[in-house]
Amino acid sequence: MAIPTLLPPEPASGPTSGGDLVTLHGIGFATKVAVRFGAADAVVESVRQDGAQSIAVVRTPPHAEALVDIALQNLDAAGLIIPGELALLSSAYRFLRPRIVREADLTRLIRSLLRELKRQVIENVSLSVAVDFDDTPLDGLDIIAISKLPSLVLSGPRLRENRALSTNELLEEAVTGPSGPELRRRRPPLTVDLEFGITGASDRAIELLNLIGATSTFLNTNRWIAMLRDPDAPDKGSVRWEMDPLGELHVNLEGKDDVRAFTWGLVIRGFDIDEGQLLDLGKAVSDAGAEVNIGSHGATQ
Repeated sequence: MAIPTLLPPEPASGPTSGGDLVTLHGIGFATKVAVRFGAADAVVESVRQDGAQSIAVVRTPPHAEALVDIALQNLDAAGLIIPGELALLSSAYRFLRPRIVREADLTRLIRSLLRELKRQVIENVSLSVAVDFDDTPLDGLDIIAISKLPSLVLSGPRLRENRALSTNELLEEAVTGPSGPELRRRRPPLTVDLEFGITGASDRAIELLNLIGATSTFLNTNRWIAMLRDPDAPDKGSVRWEMDPLGELHVNLEGKDDVRAFTWGLVIRGFDIDEGQLLDLGKAVSDAGAEVNIGSHGATQ
């Protein structure tokens, strides 16, 4: 009887949604194993030997936020449990809720767009919000704040999949494994077009027409929207996406309460909304080398 042993997993934490690939190192793994994270079964992707060391790559199950044990059970050729051949690593893996403190790329992109509109068109630019609530409910008065005019309001985005600009090949990157460079592959990310509505408003017709002219100039002179690839690492450069007007410009000079308005739209094309699910890990890079495709759509500057 060979009792397996387990070393700390790589990585040691992941999302509560599961689906992450985790590499388990140890000694004495059978060619078939069963792995559990806490009380939930993981999907075993592969088991191999590297000299005296055993390596198993598993995909984590969904699990509530917790620090859990990892159990690895050796199985026979028929997939049945081999009594006594169990390795247990206590408090070895932490399931974490997705972090929402750090800004996502989508949030940073919208912030960049708002910043450019404020700089080039008009300072009073905002994202659309619900206004059917009282800002000061404790005063006993049902009063709703009125927007300052003139103003430009951005609504959206609406996400539409863009297959023309999507990546059809697996993304590959080199990582350091226990026996040297290894190749990690990710599923192609979901590529979308971000469609925004633009609403401009003023209580003066001439002012509204001037705002339309400034917005038109912005959309026709800014064919790209750019931002840093990583805000914490400016040396990694920036990435940009194509930006175009969307739909027709509609103007209403006879609005309610003497408010004149126009509506238009813009689209940002080819944005990768995620980085693609990790598919496999642990494939050694050949001596001839391997091409590495890292990064999202958009032209690197």
